[in-house]
Amino acid sequence: MLQGFFLPETVDQATALLAQDPEAKLMAGGATLVAMLNARVIEPAALISLSAIPEIQGISVLPDGRIRIGAFTCHRETAQCTLHLGAAAVLRHAASQIANATVRNMGTIGGSISFADPGLDYPPALVAAQAEVEIASSGARRVLAAQDFFQDWYLTALEPGEMVTAVLLPAPQADAHGVYIKHARVAGDYAIASVAACVSDQGRIRVTVGACGPVPIRDDEADALLSEDCSDSALARAAALLQARADPLDDVRGSAHYRRALIPRLLLRAVRQLAVPSGAVQ
Repeated sequence: MLQGFFLPETVDQATALLAQDPEAKLMAGGATLVAMLNARVIEPAALISLSAIPEIQGISVLPDGRIRIGAFTCHRETAQCTLHLGAAAVLRHAASQIANATVRNMGTIGGSISFADPGLDYPPALVAAQAEVEIASSGARRVLAAQDFFQDWYLTALEPGEMVTAVLLPAPQADAHGVYIKHARVAGDYAIASVAACVSDQGRIRVTVGACGPVPIRDDEADALLSEDCSDSALARAAALLQARADPLDDVRGSAHYRRALIPRLLLRAVRQLAVPSGAVQ
């Protein structure tokens, strides 16, 4: 039975409450949490709402040029961001494909990545963009690469008492850009498979596969191949490397075999879209 509801106004207050009651649950947009409460999958003793904390809201440019997206920023705001994001435009593309307008208006980036469902749209986009995750606990802060944040099925690097406060995107390069390609049963559904791809000013390509294993999948050799050559043969070799790293499950959305088979097709579409001038894909 729910025994307490708290509305802290600062990150320090929120993390102090977590330290006092490790079994309490943080509530951001509530898109996933409320469904879990209704289904009685979880029954926390207390809820800590993050809606009154200004520090974790909105998108801003830091003095060093990096872009900070507060953890409480809703998907709609990320999808409609007008800042030049460079390669991190892949994140804007991913946000625009999340669920439906209602969920995009209420769901938050911090809540989404903390849940860490492998079929979500943000994880592969963040890893491809070389984003970082800003984390706070009572009396401490740390920053972790997105690639290291996602650790297993529904498991992140968050320790007890910690919360995500922001996502940090690299300072954008003028001609860099990124795209996100997703295959789902219907528009807005969880991905059966997805590919996030970014290209730098120097033409270096970085690709990440989503929904085909417990965490987003990357392969340095595949990136090196595509950075040198985007021919059909190079794409086939890169896809084979990514397929070899995949560890998908069979579920109601698709079989493991089907998910692996989608990787070459999605990779081809993503890399071909990277060839479009950046102004047209951002």
